Amino acid sequence: EGQRWWTYIVEGIVEVAIGIAGFSVPQVTAVILLYFIAFWAIFVGIWRIATAIELRREIPGEWLWGLSGLVTLLFGFAILVFPGAGALALVTLVGLFALAFGIFSFVMSFRVKSWQREMEEEPTRRAA
Repeated sequence: EGQRWWTYIVEGIVEVAIGIAGFSVPQVTAVILLYFIAFWAIFVGIWRIATAIELRREIPGEWLWGLSGLVTLLFGFAILVFPGAGALALVTLVGLFALAFGIFSFVMSFRVKSWQREMEEEPTRRAA
């Protein structure tokens, strides 16, 4: 649990890669990427909600993480329910979404790592 910060880096890398793929070859990736992104969004949404619940007593503002999980989860289900409604336009929007959340994940990774360091240093401060 203490080393969880690196998972945000991995998530950010995957999300930025998805965003770049969506912009680079939208004609080729539209359908495959559409379903991949739907399942990715559902998985990430569930994961973010679970993480927010886990961190609710330890990091202030974790409800934003939970809210982003709910929005991501709903986004994934919307893609599955309406796959044909402007798939190419949706892939472009998903590219923007993935880039934004990738950047958010990078920022969150540094916040969690900073928090982790503070927790590790806290017993030292008490002893001094």
